[in-house]
Amino acid sequence: MSSPPQLTLPSLLMLLALAAVWGGSFFFAEIALTELSPMTVTLHRVLWALPMLFVVVKFAGVPIPTDPKVWGAYLVMGALNNAIPFTLIFWGQTQIDSGLASILNGMTAISGAVIAGLLLKDEPLTAPKIFGALFGVAGVAVIVGPDALQSLSLANIGQFAILLAGVSYSLASVWGRTKLGRQPPLVNALGMIAGSTVLMVPLVFLVDGVPKFEMSATVFAAMLGLVMLSTVLAYLLYFAVLVRAGAANLMLVTLLIPPFAIALGVLFLGEVMTLTAWIGFALIAVGLLVTDGRIFRGSL
Repeated sequence: MSSPPQLTLPSLLMLLALAAVWGGSFFFAEIALTELSPMTVTLHRVLWALPMLFVVVKFAGVPIPTDPKVWGAYLVMGALNNAIPFTLIFWGQTQIDSGLASILNGMTAISGAVIAGLLLKDEPLTAPKIFGALFGVAGVAVIVGPDALQSLSLANIGQFAILLAGVSYSLASVWGRTKLGRQPPLVNALGMIAGSTVLMVPLVFLVDGVPKFEMSATVFAAMLGLVMLSTVLAYLLYFAVLVRAGAANLMLVTLLIPPFAIALGVLFLGEVMTLTAWIGFALIAVGLLVTDGRIFRGSL
């Protein structure tokens, strides 16, 4: 009988690596956005990742489905888990710092638990999820500040765009469980990247015109990092940690992403994190621990 997933030293190191590459996505995007529009950055991210993931899937010998219904589900998954949230986050980063964006993105796990509780029968909306959400909302309120209720600015809209991206991620999680639960995880990663690429190509042509492929060496390097590290490698680490440590421990990556993103922003982009941002992050972190019941068990 196999032992249940647990957070061992190897899985913890992989979890930290996952947090680093996902935290790096905010840093890489901040650089890419100096020359490219948010939608074009999204297109490059999924378009470049597609052949790389295809090679990984073929090398692993995992069969690719041919059912049109499955690929229709991948199209929706690509919209909810890639096209919409990537574009919202990248646009939000044009208005706020990358570190703050990563903190607000931390609400994804909390909103995901609440949305799953509302939409999935086997994941009821429990008291810890409700209290965790309240902590998270309090953290967002501290970060956004009372001025958001009095005036509408691009910075405020940018913050809400990041939060809306988290809702899209949460809906994608529910969609994936209900429509794609029987498909191999690696194929799901490939399928949704393919779906988002199909969606982004016409959208970029419609909104931005012909996609821009000319970029400086710095931006090109940032895009490579965004694709190879923060997308392809991140998916491989994600599924590896999921198998070894389980979904509950995988949620901890949400707490670990902001420190990496903030450190990169402070060291290389000259960003400064305010005290209110740190207080908001602390409240969101407590909210996540409350949401999965970890704080009541007295363990990490």
